[in-house]
Amino acid sequence: MICGVDEAGKGAVFGPMTVAGVGCEEMGDLPRGVKDSKALTPKRREALYGEITGSFPWTVIEVQAAEIDCLREEMSMNVIVARAHAGAIAALSPQTAYVDACDVNEERYGATVAALGSPCPVIARHHADVLFPVVSAASIVAKVSRDRRIADLREAFGAIGSGYPSDPATIAYLRERIWADGVPPAFARSSWKTVVEMMDGRRQRSLDDYFS
Repeated sequence: MICGVDEAGKGAVFGPMTVAGVGCEEMGDLPRGVKDSKALTPKRREALYGEITGSFPWTVIEVQAAEIDCLREEMSMNVIVARAHAGAIAALSPQTAYVDACDVNEERYGATVAALGSPCPVIARHHADVLFPVVSAASIVAKVSRDRRIADLREAFGAIGSGYPSDPATIAYLRERIWADGVPPAFARSSWKTVVEMMDGRRQRSLDDYFS
């Protein structure tokens, strides 16, 4: 068996990063239409998610916001991703793994994933979700899994947006909560620059108000 691994939510400020692994015997075994999740509509992603998870070995690892904050005190985000990639590969125990490289040096990233617990050779490539259908399948499972978690958060906490710093709705929600509560939401990544700058701005404003 081979497997592909990809993640969703690496750069998000809200919610977990989801890492998915999908296994198959041959690339051609995967459902027709499998491709990079970003090139698919949400409806098509959901349909393919059902086909993939219903017929092939798969796994999902969620790294929660608080865990990311703690790990970033000890290691880079790329290493955090590599650890999760290695965990997904280990869960499937394939003969060969294909992963989307999170380092400018593809070979170095593959070696990092292998050293962190992969039980097999790791082929790391930039844009692997476009190059290898098995990684495309993993990207679909990762994206749908994360979207569902964000939908749960939205239902519980309101209009949080997509969870990415580039989303005005996410930034508006984050700013509102920090200014109202004095702390970021529990599902925010407090170590993110976006959050740190907003917290610094609030503290400065409070000091200005105090001394004015």
